Amino acid sequence: MTSSHASRALPWALIGAACLGSFAATSSGTTRAPFLLEMARDLDVSMPLVANLVSMTATAWGITSAVGGYLSDLIGRRLLIIVALLALALAMCAQANAANFLSVAISASAGGGCAGAFMGVVFAEVSARVPDSQRGRALGWVMSGQSLTLVLGVPLAAWVGSMIGWRGWNLCVAALALAASLSLALTVEPTERSSKGTSTRRPALHRVLSARVLALLGTGITERICYGLAAIYFATFLQAVYHLSLADIAIPLAVFALGNVLGTIVGGQLADRLRDRLLTFAIAIVLSGVAALGLFMWHPSPAISLALGFLYVMLNALGRPSYMASLASVPDDVRGMVMGLNGTSASLGWICAAGLGAVMISIVGFEGFGPLAALLGFLGGIGAFLCRHMTRAASNL
Repeated sequence: MTSSHASRALPWALIGAACLGSFAATSSGTTRAPFLLEMARDLDVSMPLVANLVSMTATAWGITSAVGGYLSDLIGRRLLIIVALLALALAMCAQANAANFLSVAISASAGGGCAGAFMGVVFAEVSARVPDSQRGRALGWVMSGQSLTLVLGVPLAAWVGSMIGWRGWNLCVAALALAASLSLALTVEPTERSSKGTSTRRPALHRVLSARVLALLGTGITERICYGLAAIYFATFLQAVYHLSLADIAIPLAVFALGNVLGTIVGGQLADRLRDRLLTFAIAIVLSGVAALGLFMWHPSPAISLALGFLYVMLNALGRPSYMASLASVPDDVRGMVMGLNGTSASLGWICAAGLGAVMISIVGFEGFGPLAALLGFLGGIGAFLCRHMTRAASNL
């Protein structure tokens, strides 16, 4: 790290606004969890049908993440960031006033699409505003907004929702999205492209879809499946293995989420202090797979399982900033598309995690999660080493 880069202050106003935006975007779907039963009763449908909103949201998120990234490289990032959050606020208002499940499904999918279009673009914007030597920390702080959704967003939704209901909470999320949009309008500077007028030049696909980028995106899918297996099913695991009630798992879930926050923040520091980011990511994901073996195959007590869950998610999150910083190391004129495709691959990982987890439970139970996560961690580590080799080969050309 050079002294000039070490002394350069991070754009904290932009990072703070982006963190608020990521919190609002993730909250638009994640904080629905406490209201599934209430929504089912209100809309006169089954609870599993309401739960399917997760898949609808993830699918829309993945599609618009790629589309938004592509458009940002054409017309600039500032407009898309602001408009996406404004549209998210409108979608949450529509969801709050929906008369039936179909209306909720449409507005929830629209909200997921708006959130997906925002996240990839804001990652690209923050990446462009900091030097490579500080990119890990900057992206780590933005990702902490997503992590805080589990620590603060879900409990806050349950508390506020107990007074104003799920519809009222959706209006609160809409207000958060509006506040984030206004904050980013003040902190995101117009790009050189937008200041000279809208460009019609299309990003070169051979630069976007290079072998290195494709390998990184594939590795990212294995990492998201590995993480999603625990993030989606950890609460159910505790209930099934230890027969805990919903009230009993509140604190364990908060501790689990804190592991994610801690790993993201520390991982951001490591990404900027250690020269070999892909090696850092490879070690972290392999170790998280090893921790998964202990978490799901050895459960002598709730306290030990909680400690292993904390370790598992912390190790997983430890490598995420290094992965994101490595992915962002592409030319600026295609960075929006690349980061948008990362959102698409992440959504695919979440969908696969939900499906694979359900199949595994029906066949062998939660004990099968350990070997599956360990295999995914091993594959992710191999993928990271391959990407590391491609990066070094490209730098030697």
